[in-house]
Amino acid sequence: MPIRAATARMLLRRFTEGDLDDLAALHGDPEVMRRIDDGRPVPRAAVEHGTLPALLRGYAELPPGQGCFAAVERGSGEFLGWFSLAPASSTGLSGGTELGYRLRPAVWGRGLATEGARELVRLAFADLGADRVVATTMTVNTASRRVLEKAGLRHVRTFFEEWPDYIEGAEHGDVEYALTREQWHRTPS
Repeated sequence: MPIRAATARMLLRRFTEGDLDDLAALHGDPEVMRRIDDGRPVPRAAVEHGTLPALLRGYAELPPGQGCFAAVERGSGEFLGWFSLAPASSTGLSGGTELGYRLRPAVWGRGLATEGARELVRLAFADLGADRVVATTMTVNTASRRVLEKAGLRHVRTFFEEWPDYIEGAEHGDVEYALTREQWHRTPS
């Protein structure tokens, strides 16, 4: 399994078909999904027949070095979640390289999201030649907003979309965060 990146505590590697159980558990967790998409857990069958095959196709279809990468703990290999870099496609974003991540609730609060996000921001600019890294989350998702800020991204705007399903907190809108290559170069390491 090719390693995409390494941090002090994690390895980020390509997903394989053998990751189905871990990915299905992550996407099936109500706490993980409560502020993503329609706010509901994703059924295992949808992960097996849709999500995982799409992630695997991404390694061939996305620009080189981009995709969704399983985050595993160094040493133990324990599945922690995932981090991704891909052309921006989330609602409300236009252009740039989009940063995304999801981690198991059991590892929340340990700084892993920030550690992984910082590494992918570095990769986007240093290795992939990105001009701009972007991300979005719900306005009320203060934990994710803090991770994006710690990774160097800056609040660009708050925006409101009409979503087909109401998620608690949606009335406060969503936020866009971004960091340009020039801003990244000016930021002390």
